[in-house]
Amino acid sequence: MPSASELIDENIKALGDWRGTTLGKVRALIHEADPEVIEEVKWRGVPVFSHAGIICTGETYKSAVKLTFAKGASLDDPKGLFNSSLEGKVRRAIDIHEGEAMNEPAFKEMIRAAVALNLEGRTKAAKEAGKQTNPKSSAKKAK
Repeated sequence: MPSASELIDENIKALGDWRGTTLGKVRALIHEADPEVIEEVKWRGVPVFSHAGIICTGETYKSAVKLTFAKGASLDDPKGLFNSSLEGKVRRAIDIHEGEAMNEPAFKEMIRAAVALNLEGRTKAAKEAGKQTNPKSSAKKAK
């Protein structure tokens, strides 16, 4: 069975047009921003980029490549990259249309911020779990 990375390679090649080129470029930028990124394929073949949780997905449509950030609403966007799904309470997306250029440095910074947010959430969860199982914490509450 092919790996997720191989499936994404096949997907990009099968598109054979600007969408494949764009998805390939975005994928490379994600890896430059976070060399530890994990590639997955979910939801009927959607490329998913993760590090301590989902960073973003890379969906392709007839007129756009959509990069949906799982926690986009919690990320600062001073360069105005998000241009889709702006009404959502959790997710935000970047739609890239044929011929559009992307602010690559700002995009890589957004990837790093998404990873930091995922890692922060993991740290908080670990601390909360530690408080619940720490006998000294329980003893203090009992007094």
